[in-house]
Amino acid sequence: MAPGLWNIAGKVACVTGASSGLGRSAATALAFAGCKVVGVARRADALEEWRADVGGKTACVTSDLGDRSCLGDTLSAVRKPFGDIDILINAAGINTRMPADTISHEDWDRTLELNLNTPFFLAQGLMPGMKKNGWGRIVNFASLQSERAMPNGISYGASKGGIAQVTRAMAEAWSPYGITANALAPGFFRTELTGPVFEDEVLSQKLADQTCIGRNGEPADLDGPLLFFCSDASAYVTGQVLYVDGGFTAK
Repeated sequence: MAPGLWNIAGKVACVTGASSGLGRSAATALAFAGCKVVGVARRADALEEWRADVGGKTACVTSDLGDRSCLGDTLSAVRKPFGDIDILINAAGINTRMPADTISHEDWDRTLELNLNTPFFLAQGLMPGMKKNGWGRIVNFASLQSERAMPNGISYGASKGGIAQVTRAMAEAWSPYGITANALAPGFFRTELTGPVFEDEVLSQKLADQTCIGRNGEPADLDGPLLFFCSDASAYVTGQVLYVDGGFTAK
């Protein structure tokens, strides 16, 4: 094994959705791996709580990522603490859980703006620094709904199907410059986003039984796959969607 294959100490990472759920877990894992981490989210108090818990070389940027007019200021703000971004984790997302018959134009647009448009335009805006350094990692958050339809998930599924494709397109466009683009597709993890699912104990157990492993996910289950995609261990892996779902999609 080549020395330092998994070493990302000193890299600068930007993690969206860092105030809660899997975004917070990802930001914490990268900080503990020695990265300088800029957490981005809408809730300043929750971001500062994360920073206080983690310590180290971390910074917070408060931004409504669903508002495209904030993009320019956000790009400037995330580069300010530590310089160019080496690793971008697009974890922020929303799921309105509305039936196909009743979802409004506004809810559809809001979902696709945050879940699909923002990850692309953040990556596009941070790309010059990655190209200059000849090294970069983009990790998008896909979903089981990137390939499966689920009740009341038409807008969320459309956005996550788009994430799978935009990840491949990012790889085609930017991997010649030493930048890989991959996506993690988590199974069912207990987060704020999946709260309604886990409130139903019967449904939660049904989903656990659907996996090959026999349980739903814990945040730490994503740490290894995340660090793989962020390090030189995955230098020849790009344009891929990795399902971290306990074998849910295998059955």
